[in-house]
Amino acid sequence: MGSLHHIDKDLLGWWLCERQVKSGGLNGRPEKLPDVCYSWWVLSSLIMIDKVHWINKEKLVKYILDCQDMENGGISDRPDDAVDVYHTYFGVAGLSHLEYPGLKAIDPAYALPVDVVNRIFLGR
Repeated sequence: MGSLHHIDKDLLGWWLCERQVKSGGLNGRPEKLPDVCYSWWVLSSLIMIDKVHWINKEKLVKYILDCQDMENGGISDRPDDAVDVYHTYFGVAGLSHLEYPGLKAIDPAYALPVDVVNRIFLGR
C-alpha cells in the first residue's frame, strides 16, 4: 500500500481496459475467454488508479447479469455455465463497483463492504 505513485497509471489502465471483450465481459489475459470474476479483479484495479471510466460499464453490467441463473440463483463465470459461490461473490462485487442499484459499496482493496472496512480498520 502507498506505492501506487510508482505505477504508470495510463499504461496499466490501457492494459486493464483491453481486457474487455466484445460481449462486455472481462478476461485476465489477452486471447482468453471472459470470466465474471475479472469484473472484480479488473474493476478494483481500475478504481485504485482512477481509470474505471475507461471501460464500457453498461456492457459489463449486462454480461454479469447474463451469467445469472435466474431459476436457482447465483452467478457463473460465463453465461449458461454452472454457478458457484466464488463467481457469485465476485460478480456481485463487480456489480457494486459498477454502482448497480441496491448494492452496498465494496472496498476495492479488501473486497468487503466499505462500512465493514471502516468498522474493522477505522473503528467507525
